[in-house]
Amino acid sequence: MKKVAAAKFKEQCLSLLDHLGPEGIVITKHGKPVARLVPMERASADLIGSLREKIRVKGVIESTGLEWEAGG
Repeated sequence: MKKVAAAKFKEQCLSLLDHLGPEGIVITKHGKPVARLVPMERASADLIGSLREKIRVKGVIESTGLEWEAGG
């Protein structure tokens, strides 16, 4: 996990937030950890459409591939 001194965090806060990785960062003061900054969990709404252009559907998605008769 990346460590950042409090003074450096204060100077570069917005840039650090823009580049915050999933593991987060530890903020230190005089070399001792005082806080950990981690990203918020993503809402499930962010996942909608996230696989567009990554998945291909082959065939008819509404079909089981089997033919059947309802007969009566």
